[in-house]
Amino acid sequence: MRAITAALVCTALLGTAHSAPPQSAPPTALVPAPKDSLYPGTIALTVDASNMTQDIIVVHETIPVAKGGTLTLLYPEWRPGNHSPTARTRIGRVAGLVVSVKGKPVAWTRDPVNVYAFHLPLPPKATSVDVDFQYLAPTSGDYGRQETTTNILTLDWDAVVLYPAGYYARQIRIEPRLVVPAGWQMATALERVSEAGDDGHFRATNLQTLVDSPVYAGSYFSRVDLDPGAKVPVYMNLFGDRPEQLVATPAELSAHRALVQQAYLLFGSHHYDHYDFLVTLSDILPPSGVEHHRSSFDGVYANYLTEWDKSAGNHSLLPHEFVHSWNGKFRRPADLWTANYNVPMRNSLLWVYEGQTQYWGNVLAARSGLWTKQQSLDDLAMVMARYQNEPGRDWRSLQDTTDQPIIQYNTPLAWRSWQRSADYYEVGALIWLDVDTLIREQSHGQRSLDDFARQFFGVDDGSYDELTYTFTDIVAALNRVQPYDWSTFLRERLDAVNADAPAAGVARGGYRLVFTDTPSALYKSGEERAKITSLTYSVGLSVDKDGKIKDVLWNGAAFKAGLSPGTHIIAVNDVAFDPDRFKDDIRAAQHSTTPMSLIVREGDRFRTAQLDYHGGLRYPHLERDPDRPALLDAILTPKKP
Repeated sequence: MRAITAALVCTALLGTAHSAPPQSAPPTALVPAPKDSLYPGTIALTVDASNMTQDIIVVHETIPVAKGGTLTLLYPEWRPGNHSPTARTRIGRVAGLVVSVKGKPVAWTRDPVNVYAFHLPLPPKATSVDVDFQYLAPTSGDYGRQETTTNILTLDWDAVVLYPAGYYARQIRIEPRLVVPAGWQMATALERVSEAGDDGHFRATNLQTLVDSPVYAGSYFSRVDLDPGAKVPVYMNLFGDRPEQLVATPAELSAHRALVQQAYLLFGSHHYDHYDFLVTLSDILPPSGVEHHRSSFDGVYANYLTEWDKSAGNHSLLPHEFVHSWNGKFRRPADLWTANYNVPMRNSLLWVYEGQTQYWGNVLAARSGLWTKQQSLDDLAMVMARYQNEPGRDWRSLQDTTDQPIIQYNTPLAWRSWQRSADYYEVGALIWLDVDTLIREQSHGQRSLDDFARQFFGVDDGSYDELTYTFTDIVAALNRVQPYDWSTFLRERLDAVNADAPAAGVARGGYRLVFTDTPSALYKSGEERAKITSLTYSVGLSVDKDGKIKDVLWNGAAFKAGLSPGTHIIAVNDVAFDPDRFKDDIRAAQHSTTPMSLIVREGDRFRTAQLDYHGGLRYPHLERDPDRPALLDAILTPKKP
């Protein structure tokens, strides 16, 4: 009996060993691909944002349907302007989802693969579906980037809408309504049925225009006409946490109005029937900017207007987002345009979309007077220094950084100088400065990148239908301005690994990067805003007032001393850490061969680090090169009508 049992066990084991290997599970129901045909009926969307005490936004949709069967609804995944599937940080805020037909619940199911898709089995005679849910906005920075304060609401429609799969966004009609706290006023590019301040009943539009038209509301509001008397108005809508934050001086208003005129002189066109800057002035909401075709979100610090000189770091934001109306919204990279918000975007041309916009934003900041010439030069010096001291170029091309929003959107990097981040902005701007100065040099001052801007972005004046472009289109347009091997020129700078940062534009522009022991006013104001002491170009780190290291330059002196972001400096040369005293120690080390001795804390452990640096304090500046023509001065000079 015992032998038989053993044989059976052996047979069972052998059977298991020779069974078929695992097989893939069958595919789930496919989400319908978008088609360019009109969705039947108009969706009624009501968003109740009256509960700003708890930041709970209540959403109700009535979605018409042509017949029963399965309806798939999508939560927007890929957000325009972010170039990434940023809904991964938002979809978890959708709660309380209830679907019904004529008051009877419908048992929805989330797609097990595409978590942004919801499948709804409908009764055969259903003519509409009611959808209810809440969007739980972050109540503090502990739960994500804040979208509200006690006195301000920033509403992106893509956060509060589910839409039918299978259609282009431009083919889905929606009639939106927004409820805000009593007495609040709002601003948006959408057209309202009534112009009353807190009446958020908007005219029906399509999903594409809706998502491209955020609404900002608040209890403290001011609207400024930036182009008085114009047939196509441009407004600056200011929302603050306190009323005194909204008061602009005549000089500040003059600079913002000059921005509009300098943009028109640059592009020679506009692609909107009206434009609204939606500006939040707050130290609670994070500073940020997002472009839209007829508006832009411009989140600046609370002191943007009240302490103008100290807020200079914010002064190029509005120009940047305004330029996007031409570059990015009207003219858009072909592989970045998508049929709806759940089709993946491709970012290969972000060095144009964002890089050239960064360039023109900075140029317009100078031409309009939002920046002084010196502030423009100081900003460019900081950009030059940052990317000339970026070892990440040794392994990663600029072209590869265009995928950074998809790889790791808006996430802090421990070793940024080695990992590289969204370098296509500022390194892209350096490339376009290189292009601009080269055109000016090759044409003996007869042409410039201004001509490219007018010819490429200034076409079809008054139209705001998107016009896409490719790399080939960029090269062809440059050759129409100034014949040159632009394809090779651009690809060398985009694809190179282990190459220097593009600096030729600054040199050709008549300036050179130098370092002194004194920071520029712009550099210093950046330190004050970030509450750090930045010693990147000397010992290779930045540190806060308590000694916590915020950043370390890869292969710099601090890196070689074994220091990391997050480490605390407790003492320098046996004296308790103090930022100003640390700078004194760096100065003193110039006259010594002995390393500075640091006591540091990493978690619950203490150790001593030897910081072997003797080069003194180093801060970037641009110095005029008298042997070259001042092309950069000409670029920054305001254009005349």
